[in-house]
Amino acid sequence: MAAVLSREGLRFLYRSDEGAIGRRLWWLGLVPLVSFLAVMTLVWLSLLPYAGRGLDERAFLDPLTAAAYVFLTLYAFSILLAGVCFVMLSMKRLRDRARPVGLAGLVPLAGLLAGAAHWLEPQMGGAFPLWAVYSCDGFLALAGVWTIIEMGVLGGARDERA
Repeated sequence: MAAVLSREGLRFLYRSDEGAIGRRLWWLGLVPLVSFLAVMTLVWLSLLPYAGRGLDERAFLDPLTAAAYVFLTLYAFSILLAGVCFVMLSMKRLRDRARPVGLAGLVPLAGLLAGAAHWLEPQMGGAFPLWAVYSCDGFLALAGVWTIIEMGVLGGARDERA
């Protein structure tokens, strides 16, 4: 465990697409990513009331609104960075399971599609159907369930040796 938390271990898990890992190490690599994004999401939800305010509610230069949008920029960058780290981690697990490594990007892709659909639907004034939004949500849910089963539950070559 200590070797995983070293600089080389973190580089191997999150920055390299080489190698293979077992399901235990996949879970150990997934927990920090999810925890970090959960904390960032809670901070964003606490700053959300200060975003999207009109000039009639706040001053022209409001420090809280500026802080909310600065954090939103950092939050968006963090989501993209965590997505890349998730793909690198999942590529190693799929290689151990003898599956195509291209499937590692399924959950981030489904998340981006679902997020885009949720953003686009209110912007289009009814031209983008609500069933399409729910279809994207269903695709995200199915991709998440498949990922958990494929990488976190089913054994692979490294799991059978342990």
